[in-house]
Amino acid sequence: MSAAAESETTRRSRTPAWLSVTLAIVFGLLFAYDAWEAVGNLVGMSQLAGQLETTLSAPGWIVLLLGIVLPVALFTAAYLLGRRRGVLQQVVGYVVGLGVSAILTLDILALFGPGSLIA
Repeated sequence: MSAAAESETTRRSRTPAWLSVTLAIVFGLLFAYDAWEAVGNLVGMSQLAGQLETTLSAPGWIVLLLGIVLPVALFTAAYLLGRRRGVLQQVVGYVVGLGVSAILTLDILALFGPGSLIA
């Protein structure tokens, strides 16, 4: 294959800028919701600990703070890794990032939810 044909193939597989920005905005809103939910978890757990006249443990603070930072970091990684790829690769990157963020949220619920060992 000649260099011109390879260049044409590469150009066709790249996502148009408007579509890449649209995907980033849509998935960015979902990641922002996860981060906002994590802020709610942090505030709620702090208030609950205060009402019980206790404090959160250091691992508890770490997990709650990671819940805020991780969605932002995952979105950034998905955007940077997918910006020069096709639409499917971008969508898969964003969905995988959202899945990892959801797993962390479930871990927080397991740690601090009803019947948990950490308070």
